[in-house]
Amino acid sequence: MKRRPRRSVPAVLVALVVLAGCVLAAIVAVQTIIGEKPWLSYDAVASALHDTRWSDPLPPIAGGVVALLGLLLLVAAIVPGRPTVLPLEGGTDSGASRRSYRSTLRTAASTVDGVSAAKLKVKRSKIVSVVTTGRTNTAGLADAVRAAIEHRLSQIGPATVPAVRVRVKATRSAS
Repeated sequence: MKRRPRRSVPAVLVALVVLAGCVLAAIVAVQTIIGEKPWLSYDAVASALHDTRWSDPLPPIAGGVVALLGLLLLVAAIVPGRPTVLPLEGGTDSGASRRSYRSTLRTAASTVDGVSAAKLKVKRSKIVSVVTTGRTNTAGLADAVRAAIEHRLSQIGPATVPAVRVRVKATRSAS
């Protein structure tokens, strides 16, 4: 199971632009029907567009901007995002959310003796953990944290086991 994120941000942006255009058209139509002066005059827009030449800089710039926005929306729709549910061994419907996966592994790293804080990033093929310790001698701490994370990974049983990288930051120096 590899559930991908929804493309809600591009969809909301397109929906807001279309909604704004529809609201503007409705307001202008109602103003025209009841006999008031519309906010946006059809005659003014039509004459401005009629007076614009293809050799003017505005049409290619506007066309380029619209084409770029369309290309960005197309790329956002086609390119897959990071999975929100990571597949586990077993059935096709078995998976763990990225958030719970990360917090479980962070807890495993934090429980190692000498670790005061742990930050963890789950990337595509590796897990990067940065642990903070108050010890002056950090020898073996990275290996202990790596072993704890790998042990927890073996309990979780991901479909593909990522590589584990650990970096230790000491708050006190050994001087």
